[in-house]
Amino acid sequence: MANQSHVHMLRQGVSVWNKWRAAHPEIRPDLSGAYLTGVDLTEADLIKADLRGADLTQAGLHAADLSEADLEEADLTRATLIKADLTQAEVNEADLSGANLTKANLTNTSLRGAKLVKADLSEATYIGPT
Repeated sequence: MANQSHVHMLRQGVSVWNKWRAAHPEIRPDLSGAYLTGVDLTEADLIKADLRGADLTQAGLHAADLSEADLEEADLTRATLIKADLTQAEVNEADLSGANLTKANLTNTSLRGAKLVKADLSEATYIGPT
């Protein structure tokens, strides 16, 4: 279950959120199961965020930093992840159907069981674990 104060902070906007993240780098945001459908998270600092089971349907995650985030079983249907950084993220069993991942960085991203039906992976970088 998401930490409601984290969800409230995120809903105040990316500028407020990123300032809070910079001031509290030791906190791992808990946004698990949060309802974030259609929210604009362009350039949001979501490094190491717990987004397991979150509803990010049609969310705007353009250039968001999701490196090392846990997106297991998250719903990212038709989300915009253009130039998003998903380096070492856990995206297992997530639904990315129709998502736009153009130029996204998927280096060492775990996509086991992820649904990528009609996802746009144009110019995305994927280098799997060695």
